[in-house]
Amino acid sequence: MKFSVDKHDKYVVLKLKESKFTNDNAPKLKSEFILLNAEGYCNIVVDISSIKQCDDSQDLSSLLVGDRLCKKANGLFIVTGINDVVARILKMSNLDKALTIVNKLDEATDLIFMEEIEKELLGGVERD
Repeated sequence: MKFSVDKHDKYVVLKLKESKFTNDNAPKLKSEFILLNAEGYCNIVVDISSIKQCDDSQDLSSLLVGDRLCKKANGLFIVTGINDVVARILKMSNLDKALTIVNKLDEATDLIFMEEIEKELLGGVERD
C-alpha cells in the first residue's frame, strides 16, 4: 500500500495513496500502525480520501488494529476523508461505531490537541 507519513510532535498523519482497499494492501497498513506505535506515536490520523473502492469490510478492519494500539497507549486513532462508498461499508460492518471519524484533517488535529490539553490538565501526562 502506498502512503505518505507526516510526523508531528503530538501525532502522525498517514495519507493513503491508493484508490482501493484490498486484501493485498491492508496488511502493510497494519504493519505501519505497529511501527508508528513502537516509535511512540499514540495519536494517529489516517486520511483515506484517495480510497474510491473497497469490496470487503475485512479490508477496512485493518483500521481496528491502529485503533486498538492507540487506545492502549492512551491516544486517539482518527479516520478522515471518507467517501460515500467507504462510509456505507463502515456502516454495514458497524465499524463506524468503533472508529473515531471526522470530516477533515484539521478537525482531527483539533481533537488531538483538545485531548492532549485535557490530559495535561488532569495530570495524565508526565512533563519532562
